[in-house]
Amino acid sequence: MAYSDTIKLVVGDTLPELQFTLKDSNTAASGQTLDPENSDTWAVVNLTGDTVKLRIREVGKTTVLSTITATVTNASAGECSIIFPTDTWTAAGTFEGELEMTTSAGKIQTVQDFVKFKVRDDFD
Repeated sequence: MAYSDTIKLVVGDTLPELQFTLKDSNTAASGQTLDPENSDTWAVVNLTGDTVKLRIREVGKTTVLSTITATVTNASAGECSIIFPTDTWTAAGTFEGELEMTTSAGKIQTVQDFVKFKVRDDFD
């Protein structure tokens, strides 16, 4: 499975705010020729009326530890953001997250690539 760049955090962190732009790898952006290997050529997904969630689990495990609902910041541009609740990072380890979009019609689309998190213990 493919991962994004690893986001490094410390137990108890609630920042940084993560910004995501959801794109459709099967549709070319306006004025672009679709290249399945180049996300710059992909059309954005309109998130109007949709919900986006980040689901997090420990790498190698199946139990979802946290589900965070994103804030859609610019629906027509496919943009959303996530701030971690205080109880998200309670233990050190390596975690993976998946972005899941649910349309207003109840249809679900999950981003293929994972977001990877490396969390270390804090000094306290």
